[in-house]
Formats: sequence, structure tokens, C-alpha cells
Amino acid sequence: MKFVTYKSGGEERLGLLDDARGVLDVVKAGRAIVGRDLPGNMLSFIAAGDSALADARRLLEADSGWMPLASVKLMAPIPHYKKNVFCVGRNYKLHIEEGARARGVPVSFPPVPEFFSKPPTAVIGNGDDIQWDSRCTQQLDYEIELGIVIGRKTSNLSEGNALSAVFGYTIVNDVSAREVQKAHGQWFKGKSFDTFAPIGPCIVTADEFGDPSGHQLVLKVNGEVRQDSNTSDMLFNCQQIVASLSAGLTLEPGDTIATGTPSGVALGMEPPAWLKDGDTVELTITGIGTLTNKVRKIG
Repeated sequence: MKFVTYKSGGEERLGLLDDARGVLDVVKAGRAIVGRDLPGNMLSFIAAGDSALADARRLLEADSGWMPLASVKLMAPIPHYKKNVFCVGRNYKLHIEEGARARGVPVSFPPVPEFFSKPPTAVIGNGDDIQWDSRCTQQLDYEIELGIVIGRKTSNLSEGNALSAVFGYTIVNDVSAREVQKAHGQWFKGKSFDTFAPIGPCIVTADEFGDPSGHQLVLKVNGEVRQDSNTSDMLFNCQQIVASLSAGLTLEPGDTIATGTPSGVALGMEPPAWLKDGDTVELTITGIGTLTNKVRKIG
């Protein structure tokens, strides 16, 4: 199943997404089919666990109430995070190599996942603008990443049972201001400007997405393919990432982990092809869909 958050009449609603039929209001359909109110926002729904998922599967039987996708405004699947979005740096070998070349430093592969985070104020949804403030950065970059969405409160997971804690998967664009990232000597500031975390367009449940290894990732800028890779090329796979992050650190329903980006970023091009005003960035991961945003210069 695919879940979305959408806006209708100024109100945020939780919906089921069907590629052929469109979007179905979970609360309204729940009243009609299940006979009771289901959780009305993504965080509450994820926290409700397997019973909510079982009820939602029944909603797929609905033969009415589906709205064309073009008729609704999608938001980030989780529009109001309570915590920062977790991120993994340097997790595809070719990307590590291109980054080292661009910076003129030796290639080194991290022995453990390298974590940082983005604040909730960075999160935007499908169709929203990536705001480029040229007073702060002239080196605006993109990064397609598979996002893991945690389904239950947990910690200290082993690699063997790490994926049992996953609700589903989404797409994250880890937008980056490269010279800010370099100047601060760490990743947080240069990756945390407002609108620097487009997420969406949906969350696909773990059972439908299947093994997270083997999914194609493609990023295009104005129709030109910049990144084209596969999640099987991760240095640390999803099981290792979740297990490592959860060691001594409590994960909660809705927590999202961006798992790193493959090669093909603007930083690694000669010369670097930084994002500019008016650019359209499209990110596609097989089994999820396409996340699209435009760059808009604001300063």
C-alpha cells in the first residue's frame, strides 16, 4: 500500500494512493467500510501498528470515493516531524570516490555509517519549491536517497531483525549547500536550510516494497539524467543502517532515515553543474514513484 498526506479545502488529510484510481480519504473510507474512524494523520496511523494496516487493506476494496491524483495537493507524507530526519553520509562507493576527487583528498571508506540530521523546517513535499538563497550559497546540489520510515518504538536492533521495525519507504532529496558544508567542517548546517529536505510523494509499506536492496534510483535535472544507480550498491545496507542507528538510541514511529546517495551529484561533475533558478529536479525510485520539485531563487 501507498500512503500520502494531501491537502483538501485547506485541511491536511491522510490518503491511500492507487496508481490507477487516485487518492482515497482514509478517514471517510474507514467510516464507510470499517465502521469507525481510523487515524487521520500519518504519524498516528504509523503508531497504530498492524491493526491500522489491516483496516487500511480493506479500504482498497472501495469502488467509490477515489479522487484523481491531479485534483489534490500532495504534501510531505509526514508534514510535521517531531524530530529531525536522520541521514547517512558517504554510503555509495562511487559517490565517496567522486567526492574525494572533487575535494582533492584521498579516498577513504567509513568503517561505520556516518550519521547527521536535517531539522523538520527543511521538509517539503512533492511540487513544493526548493528555495535557493544565493546570499547563503552558490553551490546548490541534489542527492537522491531511499528513505526508511520506522514503524514502532524500538532500540538496540540486530541486523537480523532490523527490518521488522520498518513501516515503509519513501524518497528523500538531500539538498546541499556544498561550500557551507565545507566551511563548517560537518554536514548539518550546509544540508539544513529551509526546504532542503523534499520527501515523498508517498510512503510505500514494507511488504509492498519488498527487499530494499535492488531498487533503481534515478535523478534528473530538467530531464537530464544525473544519477542512475541501484540500492544494491550501498556500502551499508538498510539492515546495517537501522541496527547501527538504533544502538543505544530510541527510534520512534515515523522516524525517517535517508540512506545516502549514489554518484552523479553536481559536486562531482567537471565543471560542477550546480542547481539554478527554475531547474526541475525529478527523483524516481522503483516501487515508490517520482518526487518532483523546482528550484526558486529567493535572494
